Amino acid sequence: MNAVSWLNSEAFTVFGQHIKWADMIGNLIGLAALALGWRRSIWTWPAQLLAGAILFTAFASAHLSGSAGKQLVVIVVALWGWQAWNRGKQQAQDGSLAVRFATWRERGVLIGAAALGTLAVGGLFTLFPSLSWDPWPDAYIFVGTIVAMYAQAKGMVEFWFAWLLVDLVGVPLNFANGFAFSGFVYIIYGALVLWGMRDWWLRTRTPALEGATA
Repeated sequence: MNAVSWLNSEAFTVFGQHIKWADMIGNLIGLAALALGWRRSIWTWPAQLLAGAILFTAFASAHLSGSAGKQLVVIVVALWGWQAWNRGKQQAQDGSLAVRFATWRERGVLIGAAALGTLAVGGLFTLFPSLSWDPWPDAYIFVGTIVAMYAQAKGMVEFWFAWLLVDLVGVPLNFANGFAFSGFVYIIYGALVLWGMRDWWLRTRTPALEGATA
């Protein structure tokens, strides 16, 4: 059995749900990445990159093209975010990442990009049903993840709101498509998102300590 086959094999069963190794390992690393993001640690990006690579094998084997494609985007954006946060740490006065609220213009761009992107990707999945079993939720998660990671890389507090909106659809979608561990972890993600949102929000009130924006 090669590594990919092992990752997509069943690890155990709990409450009638079959847990796959890739689903479990990838999401545990992703959970750690989110916690590192809350702490504004640069290690959030290599953790997201690794989680994305593992989860790609899981979703690709289940023919969930939107979720699998999302992981490829996670890998690319993680590399870009890693570089952006390195620049941010160099600019901050106390050696930490500077965080801020987006401007109203930036918020409009994020919301517009999310809406148009979801329509475009959802339309593509609808025209080619083989790409996804759940075209619109899959498209929503795909585009929402890109928006959230972009906002995170820019040090915007709004990235937590974007992750929360992704979670609201991600939990039922993962349970419906046999990725129970992803569903359970997404619930924990929700709690971490609220905690991280509060922490970043408070840090925007002490600009003198935060230094320049990312």
